[in-house]
Amino acid sequence: MDKAQEGLYLGVDVGSVSTNLVLIDGEGQVQEALYLRTQGRPLETVLRGLQSLARSYSNEQINGVGTTGSARSLAAVVVGADVIKNEITAHAVAASNLVPGVRTILEIGGQDSKLILVKDGIVTDFSMNTVCAAGTGSFLDQQASRLQIPIEEFGQLAVKASHPVRIAGRCSVFAESDMIHKQQMGHSLEDIISGLCEALVRNFLNNLGKGKKIDSPIVFQGGVAANIGMCQAFEKALGHPVEVPQHHKVMGAVGAAILASEAVAQRGGVSNFKGFTVAEQPFGARSFECADCPNLCEIIELQEAERVLSRWGDRCGKWTNALPSEVNNPAITAEMEATTP
Repeated sequence: MDKAQEGLYLGVDVGSVSTNLVLIDGEGQVQEALYLRTQGRPLETVLRGLQSLARSYSNEQINGVGTTGSARSLAAVVVGADVIKNEITAHAVAASNLVPGVRTILEIGGQDSKLILVKDGIVTDFSMNTVCAAGTGSFLDQQASRLQIPIEEFGQLAVKASHPVRIAGRCSVFAESDMIHKQQMGHSLEDIISGLCEALVRNFLNNLGKGKKIDSPIVFQGGVAANIGMCQAFEKALGHPVEVPQHHKVMGAVGAAILASEAVAQRGGVSNFKGFTVAEQPFGARSFECADCPNLCEIIELQEAERVLSRWGDRCGKWTNALPSEVNNPAITAEMEATTP
């Protein structure tokens, strides 16, 4: 790629396990993708990602920025986002753009999983699992570590199975106990790993897919989509081929970047992007509970040195409105207004 190319859009997806930064061009093609471990420090990880991109790109090349993920509001203040969207919207937009005609999106990340149903590019239904660990990538990582197998080899071993064993997959504790029992009985490692993949797929479909009609084309995204054993298990359970996009690990960020390009176009090409130099600023975040009413809102506050940059989380607007109007990011205000009951 010609680094002098202009017209790029930045997407930032900050999750509990990974923080992803993506640059797309005006045609929606991914030009750069960073996959970073969040490690409980979302603010620091976003700044580290910006520093990495700054080595190859200039501020003038970035025409817009979008954020998504659990820490999307935090990231939005730091980078100067033009749009903030939830993960469901971001993943659906990315899948619809990269895989035209997609009807079903299966997304499994490190700490949660999602099932999104789409028709004509519009989300018609969705469900999320943020509670059961047995349906997430962290459980696969844990079992790979226990078996002393690199997680990258997990899928390859699963497809070599001749008779996958049936493992209880409704609970991570029971699944692990069942795996140990199957090992003690003498089942092969390949059959146990394949059985585990099938158990996770049953968990996903029972928790998220019950009562829903899953149509093809089906797209599988998220970090777990790299596991060919999980792909095979989904295809076996659904009876349809499952497509894994090239950038399956960073689809949320891709969607955020696409949404940013649309938001900036609606505003006549004006972006809120603060520039890569923000990575050098001394940011700090804190939270506190407001006890002024029974809502007990948890307020998040972002500071640069001693200056408060933004606050969010208050339903009544008391803390947000206490800041000068030019301080709060308008994208965050719009997001809070859209999500507050």
